[in-house]
Amino acid sequence: MKITRVTATATAERRSAPLRDALQKLDTRGYTQITIETGDGVSGVSTTYFGRVERSPYVLALLVNEVLGPALIGEDPFMVRALRDQLWKLTDYHGTLGLALFGIAGIDIALWDLMGKALGQPVWRLLGGARDRVPAYAMVGWLNYSLDELKAICNQAMEQGFRGVKIKVGAPTLQEDVQRIEAVRGVIGDRGLIMVDANQVFSLNEAVHRGRVYQELGCYWFEEPLRADDTAGLARLADELSIPIASGENNYGKRQFRELFERRAVDIVQPDLRRAGGVTECYEIGLMADAFNVPYASHGGGVHLHVLAALPNTLLMESGLIPAGSALRLVDGCYPLPEEPGFGSSGE
Repeated sequence: MKITRVTATATAERRSAPLRDALQKLDTRGYTQITIETGDGVSGVSTTYFGRVERSPYVLALLVNEVLGPALIGEDPFMVRALRDQLWKLTDYHGTLGLALFGIAGIDIALWDLMGKALGQPVWRLLGGARDRVPAYAMVGWLNYSLDELKAICNQAMEQGFRGVKIKVGAPTLQEDVQRIEAVRGVIGDRGLIMVDANQVFSLNEAVHRGRVYQELGCYWFEEPLRADDTAGLARLADELSIPIASGENNYGKRQFRELFERRAVDIVQPDLRRAGGVTECYEIGLMADAFNVPYASHGGGVHLHVLAALPNTLLMESGLIPAGSALRLVDGCYPLPEEPGFGSSGE
């Protein structure tokens, strides 16, 4: 089996109701879809999401069509790690860590989808299953929501069966953050966990100050309190606070994660498929985290479900609300594993 064609297409639209966290406004909904075809008629597909900069999906599609994709023609799609390494070397001169890695990740995901379809198996089974379901929480608490909107959507998440909810913090004052956390706790009570996410906006001193309050309020983890590249600061914060420090969604490639683990800078690691480098890289990051006794909680769901199903140190998968009319159902707060070949309905 050989790769005969790699194509990428892009779409984007402005959001009528932008979402906001402490760092940015997500005003765009964009996607780059990558399709890898073989001479045997088997193909694999991936979809990469963009929340900002309307033209970014088109730039990524150009990079895949003109640079990354042509390097794969005639190659064996089952040589997924060799192809990953080949694309890292190809992009090293102009910089792999950034948009190029989004492209490598998208290709990697499409290759795993192709392999699963060729063998008639879901990807989690190819990776080696460690469980038959994955526990999940809902990321629903955007900063632009009023307290009433926040309470309503968090209650909806608990009614759908999630194990907890994540809300954004980093409002101009700590009191505003406290009001939001207390409002959510007042609605969900002891039914679920509350995680808080600051999206990298605090200084170390402010993170220590607010983190102590979050832990007193019973929050389950404190996510991205500092810049993702401030490994030393994260390590100091993890040592200072008892609330678990979670980070990783803005780290690129397994070697950046190795530094997080060696410095004991995170209590919970959260790779993002796009930035970390795809299924192959995230799986290797997860196994490395396990060697350091660090639990793995994904940034995002979809395809990540398959990685989480295969890791020994899985904690939780991030999810949005289950859409109305969807056949998906949670079982004891968990997503059952799909049986469709490749990524099936969990593809993103």
